[in-house]
Amino acid sequence: MKLDISARLHLTDEEKERYADQLSAVFDYIGMLDEVDTTGVAETCQVTGLEDVVREDVASECDEETRKKIIAQFPAKVGNLLKVKAVFTAE
Repeated sequence: MKLDISARLHLTDEEKERYADQLSAVFDYIGMLDEVDTTGVAETCQVTGLEDVVREDVASECDEETRKKIIAQFPAKVGNLLKVKAVFTAE
């Protein structure tokens, strides 16, 4: 499995086998799209007409008192950092 090298992942042999099977199933499913007749269908990347309305991801400043209150109420800290649950897990 070369994907682990390209993505700079460090996978065990067991993980490589499991993920190879899972990715193979995903690619097989995606391959079914080759069978769809799209003659006369205009190319598009989305069909709803909706536009992105998410705000720009920028840091916001707060006064020192507010900052101290937030830090004091946060359940887990590592030094001056606030610890949150992992977004990705190995399971």
